[in-house]
Amino acid sequence: MVVEISLADVKGLIGQEVGLSRWFTVDQSMIDTFADATHDHQFIHTDPERAKETPFGGTIAHGFLTLSLLSAMNFDCVPKVREQTMGINFGFEKVRFMTPVKSGAKVRGRFLLKNARFRGAQLLAINYTVTVEIEGERKPALSAEWITLIQFDAADRPETV
Repeated sequence: MVVEISLADVKGLIGQEVGLSRWFTVDQSMIDTFADATHDHQFIHTDPERAKETPFGGTIAHGFLTLSLLSAMNFDCVPKVREQTMGINFGFEKVRFMTPVKSGAKVRGRFLLKNARFRGAQLLAINYTVTVEIEGERKPALSAEWITLIQFDAADRPETV
């Protein structure tokens, strides 16, 4: 169950792991649907027979599919800010795809709250260090710095974060 925190609580969480999501299965159906949505039908993603001949031994998820799962992983485990009226993806820094996610693998997200700072009267920028782990693998699928913006009513703003 995801917990709810106040804007004032965010400061105390800087430098801490704030969430570890449940496992998400990345199956061939998910990979194929992503390929259709992005028009990226490279055989290493969509042709199981041909992909068996590669060093991967089968199909692998698109790196961007793995990256896109961060939204669901965040929603699954990161504390929600009580005063938030809207959340916005602001961007990523240092995205690295480290280990391919094979079809059928399970992945989960690990979130460390790196920093938080106000951007104007009604926005809080939160920087997470995120890692997507693959069940049974030593190295993660990806690591990144993720910046999100939380909008809130100006009247709810604490003195500092």
